[in-house]
Amino acid sequence: MSDSNLMALDALSTVQAVSANNIANVNTDEFKASSVALESGPGGQGVEVAAIQESTTPGAFIDGVETSNTDLGREMVDMIRTGHAFSANTAFIRASEEMTGHLLNMVA
Repeated sequence: MSDSNLMALDALSTVQAVSANNIANVNTDEFKASSVALESGPGGQGVEVAAIQESTTPGAFIDGVETSNTDLGREMVDMIRTGHAFSANTAFIRASEEMTGHLLNMVA
């Protein structure tokens, strides 16, 4: 099993959680959406969370009250993209496990 893929799954889970929080607070006045910055893992292998950053962009003002600055379109696209990346990493792990099983059967 690849440690790089496990690291990616952990980082992608954080990305999804932050997006879900942004979407959950879309109707919360003055809520500032956050985003996740990713970086290469140790030794340039894998990916990990570098930081979770809160946006400074103001939301719309309605009747003198600032609304959430969450962009639902962007959040949905990001969640779909992150879901595809998650699926790709789990497929690699599954294929790696199957190959290991086949090799062990050949040796035994």
